[in-house]
Amino acid sequence: MEISGEMRQSTKTVEAVMARLNDVESLSQAFNGCRGVFHTAAFVDPAGLSGYTKSMAEIEVLVTKNVTQACAITPSVRNCVLTSSLLACVWKDINSSTTIDQDCWSDESICINKKLWYALGKLKAERAAWNVAKESGFKLASICPGLVTGPDFISRNSTPTIAYLKGAQEMFRNGLLATVDVNRLAVQHVLVFEEMKNTTCGSRYISFDQVIRSEEEFEKLARETGVDPTRTILSNSTTNSSNSIKLSNAKLCRLMSTVHRCSTEF
Repeated sequence: MEISGEMRQSTKTVEAVMARLNDVESLSQAFNGCRGVFHTAAFVDPAGLSGYTKSMAEIEVLVTKNVTQACAITPSVRNCVLTSSLLACVWKDINSSTTIDQDCWSDESICINKKLWYALGKLKAERAAWNVAKESGFKLASICPGLVTGPDFISRNSTPTIAYLKGAQEMFRNGLLATVDVNRLAVQHVLVFEEMKNTTCGSRYISFDQVIRSEEEFEKLARETGVDPTRTILSNSTTNSSNSIKLSNAKLCRLMSTVHRCSTEF
């Protein structure tokens, strides 16, 4: 967005502002007066044609870095919660770990070789944000959600949905295709932000509430996303039960356990 300044004051305490995403100072001016920033980092292809491209991945990295830098230099901002992606964790040598959790990072070379631009963008953007936080001492937390689902969410956010499902066949086969409801994810963002008040450093979390394990479950997901299952999952495919790779959201579940029931996979 190229115009900076107040758009509309909707209440006495909330106002909408615009900032230039390629300008750290413009972002800092927009953040001024805020104590926290939620950077959801969601791209939309206005034409609905190109999908999530390699160039969009580079833009996402730049913007996320700018947002984090703006947070670090804005006196009022104390914390930032970044929405990353589970894809920033799962695209790695599957023999290198028995559990995929918040300590795992995808391999950039694998993302490039498989042309997984959405995964690459999320991976590099999150790493850029953590580098800024480390250098500046700014407190950052990141949440790595599975494919976000929910009423009307997918139809309104088709670009990241389609981009996320590139490579879905391999994720499904390895038991790594997971989803999370958008309303649940929103609550998790708030809880993570509140938890940051009680810690001296930031943290990273994995979020999901279902792992797609059967062909029937995938067909249901395909209907919700509008994706042709025959183009994404091989007929009669099932997850590889002998595969030792598992997903764990135990860290986030512990945080949520006091107020919400949590679905955990080990």
